[in-house]
Amino acid sequence: LIAPLAPDEARNIELVKGPNIASLPQFEPLPDRMEIPVALKVGDDISTDEIMPAGARVLPYRSNIPKISDFVYEIIDEGYPKRAKEIFAENKQGHAIVGGENYGQGSSREHAAIAPRYLGLRLVLAKDFARIHWQNLINFGILPLTFQSESDFEAVDQGDVLIIVNIHKQLREANNNKVLISNETQHREIKAHHALSERQVDVLLNGGLINWVRARNSP
Repeated sequence: LIAPLAPDEARNIELVKGPNIASLPQFEPLPDRMEIPVALKVGDDISTDEIMPAGARVLPYRSNIPKISDFVYEIIDEGYPKRAKEIFAENKQGHAIVGGENYGQGSSREHAAIAPRYLGLRLVLAKDFARIHWQNLINFGILPLTFQSESDFEAVDQGDVLIIVNIHKQLREANNNKVLISNETQHREIKAHHALSERQVDVLLNGGLINWVRARNSP
């Protein structure tokens, strides 16, 4: 057994990584205002395997988020990764996804949240969520909201631009879990709600669990 180096010495060691290992990207805090397009609209029972495909083609890249993100949603819409990157390059904010019932059902792989987040996903607006994927979205700074009225699902199309203002205040308001969304393309207001705890709101506003832990432990 080899004892670990002293902390001061360890900080000076360069970590050598293999060609297929990349550091986890730094994710930005949740902004107070978002004006983002819907890059993808999907139906009910979207599984994490449809969001982030498994199998021999994809899993070898599980330690390389930039590379594995190229496979996101390829089963449903193979153009999504390229479209998402182009949107982020243009608006520097990212995009939204609209989903139906039981969004994110299936296995609990966190790559189904990390990889879309790398592509610029900041908001998922769905009829409802599978519990574990809902938590994974929060852990990586993606705002999960549900339609207050499921009929509003029909009032949002792929390509529509959604605007949310005063996000921080709306999420922090005591005894109020409502969030108002403006669909600028269709000139309609969508009422959404969240089921976030105070701690989960803090995690989201920091941009994810890693940022939240880092902020709590910084001098």
